[in-house]
Amino acid sequence: MMYEHFDNAVKGISKTLEQDPEGIHARKKYVLGLSKLGKKLYTKDENIAWCGVTAPFDLLSAMGVTSCFVEFVGAMLAATQTAGFFFEEAEDSGFATDSCAYHRAVMGAVLKNAMPEPDFIIGTSSPCTAGLAIVENFAKQYKKDFFILNIPQNYTKDTINYLAAQIEEMTHFVSDHTQRPLSKKKLSLALENFNTCSGIIKDIYELAKTKPSPVDNKILKDFGTVVALLMGTQEGIDICQAFKDELSHRIATSQHLASKEHIRLMWIQNRIQYPFPINEMLDDLGAKVVVDELNNVTWELMDPDNPFESIAKRMISIPFSMNTSERIKTMKNLATDYQIDGAINPCHWGCRQGTGARGLISKGFKDINVPVLNLEIDCVDSRNLAKGQIETRVEAFIEMLS
Repeated sequence: MMYEHFDNAVKGISKTLEQDPEGIHARKKYVLGLSKLGKKLYTKDENIAWCGVTAPFDLLSAMGVTSCFVEFVGAMLAATQTAGFFFEEAEDSGFATDSCAYHRAVMGAVLKNAMPEPDFIIGTSSPCTAGLAIVENFAKQYKKDFFILNIPQNYTKDTINYLAAQIEEMTHFVSDHTQRPLSKKKLSLALENFNTCSGIIKDIYELAKTKPSPVDNKILKDFGTVVALLMGTQEGIDICQAFKDELSHRIATSQHLASKEHIRLMWIQNRIQYPFPINEMLDDLGAKVVVDELNNVTWELMDPDNPFESIAKRMISIPFSMNTSERIKTMKNLATDYQIDGAINPCHWGCRQGTGARGLISKGFKDINVPVLNLEIDCVDSRNLAKGQIETRVEAFIEMLS
C-alpha cells in the first residue's frame, strides 16, 4: 500500500514538473524527494534502517543505508487517511489509546506487515523515550539487532566526546550488517553536502524573517524536521536551493507585499498531519505561520576531518535534545528574530515531552509578551478531533492578537 502511495506520488509530481520546466515549485520538489525516499524504503534490494528522529541520516546515507525516522511514516499514514485501520490493530494488541499516535500508527502497520522489514534498527534517546520504546518494539517484532544512541541534554566537551564515541561504534555496527566498511571519502562528501544545505537553509530562514514574510502557511511546514533526511545528498542541496529561489522570487516580484499578513505566528513542535483546514482558516483571518520551532539552524558546520565529533555536536544542539529551559530560550530567540505576535502549541495527545512542557513554554513566552495558544489536539489521530472547538479557539486567539 505505502509503496504504491509513494510510487504514485513520484509519477504524479514528476509529470507536473515536466509540464512546467521553468517553474521553481520548491514544495513539489521537496515532496518528490521525500516520496523517492519513501519508495526506496519499500524496495527489497535496499539496506533499510528504521531510526529515531535525531539519528545521523547523512552518515547512514554515506554508508549506503536507506534510513528514516518511523514518525515520518506515521505522518504519511495520517496524511493519506489510512492510519485508522492501523490504530485499531495496535490498540487491539494492547497499545494504549493515550500513547503517541505517530507510534501507534506505525506499530499497527508493523503488526499488519505493511512496513518494510529493516536490516537493523537505530534508536535515539532524543526526542523522547516513547520513540525509543517503539523502535525497540520493532526490533523485537522483526527479531533484528538494535543499536541505541544515548544523546546527552547538555553541551559540554565530555558529552560531545561521549556521543562521538557512540557514533563511531555505530558505524562498526552498520558495517557488520551491510558488509561494507565506512568510506571516508563518501562521508566527507556527505558532510560537505550537509554544510552546503545548512548555508542555504540559513538563507531561507533569513528570507522568511522579512516583513511581510514571503512564506505562506504551508511552504515550510515541518521543513526543519524532515529535510534532515535529505541533507547529506546533492538532491538535498537542489531542494534547499529551490526553496531559497522561490522565496527570493516572491520578494523580488513583490508578491509578499500582497500578503494578508496582519498576524505573525510561530508553530511549536509539529503540525497537524491529517487533512484539516487550519492553514486556510489562518489565511482567512490574516494570520501567517512565519516560523516553525524546528526551522532553525542550531549547529556549527561539519568538519570532515573530525566527523564523529561534528555529528555529535549537531545532534546535541537540536532543540529536542536540549533540556526544557534551553529549548524555551531558543524559541524565545526565534520569536524575537521573527517579530511574532503569538504562538500556537498543539499539545499532541500522548506526547509527554510536548504536553508536559506547555506551562513552562507559556510562561517563557509571557516574559517576552507573546501569547501562546495551547491546543489539546492529536496531530495524527483524527478520531479525536473536536473540529468546531479547535476552530473556535483559533479564531478567538487571532481576534485577541488583532
